[in-house]
Amino acid sequence: MKLTIVGPGKMALALAKGFEKRHDLTIVGRDGEKLLQFTEQLERHAKTALLEKFDIDGQIVILCVKPHALKETASALKGKAQTLYSILAGIGIKDLQKALKAENYVRAMPNLAAEHFASMTTLTGDGEKREEAEALFASIGKTLWVETEKELDIATAIAGSGPAYLALVAEALADGGVKEGLRRADAMKLTEGLFAGFAQLLAHSHPALLKDAVMSPGGTTAAGCGALEKGSVRAAFISAVHEALEVTKEKRC
Repeated sequence: MKLTIVGPGKMALALAKGFEKRHDLTIVGRDGEKLLQFTEQLERHAKTALLEKFDIDGQIVILCVKPHALKETASALKGKAQTLYSILAGIGIKDLQKALKAENYVRAMPNLAAEHFASMTTLTGDGEKREEAEALFASIGKTLWVETEKELDIATAIAGSGPAYLALVAEALADGGVKEGLRRADAMKLTEGLFAGFAQLLAHSHPALLKDAVMSPGGTTAAGCGALEKGSVRAAFISAVHEALEVTKEKRC
């Protein structure tokens, strides 16, 4: 496919690094210097264009600007896109329709793992574009199509924000190892290996079963889990999803 990515930010770069293997890219932004810096981080050549008066007519557009910049960005573009894919958290399809012209609209919520072809991307929007959307984002990882925007907003609070939550977990585990006497590099290597292996375990077993399989009576894992429960770790993660969703609702309002 020929894809036009509007907005050269961090998430756009992660998507571009994933998409460039299979698709031809045009990167659109306001600042020519930033566009150059963006494309220098890609393996393949990508076209660039300045935002002002850029014509999206008939194109497949992936909108990657900040939500607050939607109106300003939309006013600088002209034409009618074939399909508009938006990764803007909290911005509903009705708002996108008011801002930009397109034949079809799809909301997508990927994450930074797109750069390594391991994104978990949630999708919703015009049903006739479901097959195309799933095929496109499957090129950078796994996909989940949901039927409502409410479900996508909830998914955003899990898989979209999730890398930040898990980064806190990884950092804390490594810090724990260092506190007890491990070298930082060794603690990080252990943590990296743990996360890589756990993804495979989770794909084949329920989390509760995994926990029970590791936790023997009176053992080390039981002691560690007891400490986590004292810190209300599960309640904290549940609250994290709730709070992230609330911010999404506020953006939509």
